[in-house]
Amino acid sequence: MWNISILGTDIYHLIFWFVLYSMLGWLLESIYKSVCVRKLTNRGFAKSPFCPIYGFGFVGAYFILQPVSQNTITLFIGGVIIGTSFEYFVGELMIKIFGDFWWDYSKKPFNYKGIICLESTCAWGLYALCLFGFLQEFISAFSDYVDPTFGRYFCGTAIIIYLLDFSVQFMRALNINLSERFHKLRESYHNFREKF
Repeated sequence: MWNISILGTDIYHLIFWFVLYSMLGWLLESIYKSVCVRKLTNRGFAKSPFCPIYGFGFVGAYFILQPVSQNTITLFIGGVIIGTSFEYFVGELMIKIFGDFWWDYSKKPFNYKGIICLESTCAWGLYALCLFGFLQEFISAFSDYVDPTFGRYFCGTAIIIYLLDFSVQFMRALNINLSERFHKLRESYHNFREKF
């Protein structure tokens, strides 16, 4: 399974890149927000150091923008369009699911619905330049350097921890009380046993 190729890259490397970009994205967001509010801040939805929007965004952008990676202006514009579109799509999706989204650009100049703004739009263009300027080369070399057995274990563990963490936070966001549900399930089970 790990050796199946997608877009000329095996699944192992795609997953490794996704995990590393998700962690780097969380780090970038948390540092930026901590500096802005002058206290340590976790910018992820979940408690773990993982922002999958960056994992999907960077890996997706790498494959989409690769054909224009040698043209700086086109690459910047492509990063602006793809990053802003993706951020807007995720924001609207979160509004439909949760009734809100987890960032707020409403106080930034040139924002739209607080979901996107000129500052973040320009940042996506700069991220695209960084991605092809040095970041992907570093991520790719690092994933080649790490022993594949350890890499698979690391990726699998990171994704499982994040999915469990995300599930708990997701249920909290939807006001689903797990202990109350478990208690009701236990009561139902005892009632069932008493009848039979």
